[in-house]
Amino acid sequence: MICFKTIGTIHTPFKRKEGMPIQSSGSKGIKGSIELKREYVDGLFDLEKFSHIYLIYHFHKSKGFNLQVVPFLDDKPHGIFATRAPRRPNSIGISVVKLKSINGNILEIENVDMLDGTVLLDIKPYIAQFDIHNIEKNGWINNKTGYPNETTSDDRFN
Repeated sequence: MICFKTIGTIHTPFKRKEGMPIQSSGSKGIKGSIELKREYVDGLFDLEKFSHIYLIYHFHKSKGFNLQVVPFLDDKPHGIFATRAPRRPNSIGISVVKLKSINGNILEIENVDMLDGTVLLDIKPYIAQFDIHNIEKNGWINNKTGYPNETTSDDRFN
């Protein structure tokens, strides 16, 4: 058994899954905040020196999963691990957001693509020298039927 400690809560303007951006690249400028539990504030030391951060969180409204799904950007099924669909065996999500400011235990962020009240599990700095990779293959996404910056969530993963 694995047990995670929540470190805070993500607040966003999205109260429902339907109509949300499906990736942070499609939510440019949409503001949110993180209310970090006070016991973790010392862990924020030097984080303000980074422009972007990874948020690792729990899809708190997702129940169950299928091993094959039709993702938002396609009309054909793919294995769950070949997609970023929210209904997953462990319901863990990851997003890169822009860090605007830190004031005590409150982090102001932009480019949010998660539901209001999402449970935060971890924060990591986005480091271009580590995180940007030249890729050889891009899977089914090369034949996608939608555009990530224009596609929003619907009810397919309720």
